[in-house]
Amino acid sequence: MSTEPSPTLVEFKNLSFGYTETTVMHGVSLHIPRGKVTALIGPMGGGKTTTLRLMGGQLRAKSGSVLFDGQDLTPMRQEQLFAARRRMGMLFQFGALFLDMTVFDNVAFPLREHTNLPEALIRDIVLMKLNAVGLRNARDLMPSEVSGGMARRIALARAIALDPELVMYDEPFSGLDPISLRTAAKLIRELNDAMGLTSVFVSHELTETLAIADHVVILNQGKVAFEGTVDQVRNSKDPLVYQYIHELPDGPVQFHYPAKALGVDFGVAATA
Repeated sequence: MSTEPSPTLVEFKNLSFGYTETTVMHGVSLHIPRGKVTALIGPMGGGKTTTLRLMGGQLRAKSGSVLFDGQDLTPMRQEQLFAARRRMGMLFQFGALFLDMTVFDNVAFPLREHTNLPEALIRDIVLMKLNAVGLRNARDLMPSEVSGGMARRIALARAIALDPELVMYDEPFSGLDPISLRTAAKLIRELNDAMGLTSVFVSHELTETLAIADHVVILNQGKVAFEGTVDQVRNSKDPLVYQYIHELPDGPVQFHYPAKALGVDFGVAATA
């Protein structure tokens, strides 16, 4: 029997999800290749952040399945889900650092919460993770004393503190200046390769996104509009994919929310 791991770390199979009467995801099937960087992109409201939350078990599918390393997260009991989550890291939008903790304590938090490691070893791990993101000497600062770009890097150090297999990033480039954005993108790529991670990130910044991604998934209105390589997405002739990748104002994604004709709302007879 082969002991080689599956080339797919995460897989959605015919997944549907919604809130009360509203369906957000409609029969979604996609895969996240192991050891690669996957970009989740697409028009706003397409279900990208919801996809990350389903991968992390924060949300449960209404139907279908979410497989993490072959195990379905949807029916898992709490203790099973927590065990799976220990193999994952998450970088939230804008970092989500604990404002009353130092940089050091923010990165140490998951180690103290989920392990019984001695403080001396925790110290060494925290300093190594901070060094990996270029901020070892910022360990005694408070979050209020660092820039937005530095806060993202600190949050990244925290996300990799437990040496996860999967790291998820929710809009890691949002609000960053060009230098910080390029630094964040470079870190995602380099850490993925150096640590043997599988990375999934949501982004609207197409230039850096396509520069570092191996695999691309485009979501639109709760469905997969495209899945494939960067070259395939660049060369796609699908109208929606083409509009999005080339940042065109006109196409399947309309500026106006669907509405009645102007004459109906304003009481003006239609004219030829």
